Amino acid sequence: MPNKLAHFAIEAENVDRARVFYETVFGWTFEPWGPPGSYLIQNAGVHGALQSRREPMPAGRKGYECSFAVDDLDRSIQLIRNSGGWVDDHIHTIPTVGRLVSFRDTEQNQALIIQYEAARRRELEL
Repeated sequence: MPNKLAHFAIEAENVDRARVFYETVFGWTFEPWGPPGSYLIQNAGVHGALQSRREPMPAGRKGYECSFAVDDLDRSIQLIRNSGGWVDDHIHTIPTVGRLVSFRDTEQNQALIIQYEAARRRELEL
């Protein structure tokens, strides 16, 4: 499987306000998904989510959270580290979705890598 962008998340201070913005501008629709205040974006072309910002804006990520699907999370972690990147020490498991971890590339750009469970991989056509 090629390693390709599989998911993005838009973080918002005011999720309801952001929903109206994206519904109006792009015609996207939203379905409750995951924790309260999180929504799956429909019609964005790539699996996407709208969610509450996890960190205050001055310190947190500014923009979109991107996730790259990988076949082997542990191997990908090693490749990132061996190539000069940084990987968070805490691997997260989302039941029925997969295992994921945050990383930064050599330029300090942050993203996620995720090893999806088989059923989710098929659903996302990965």
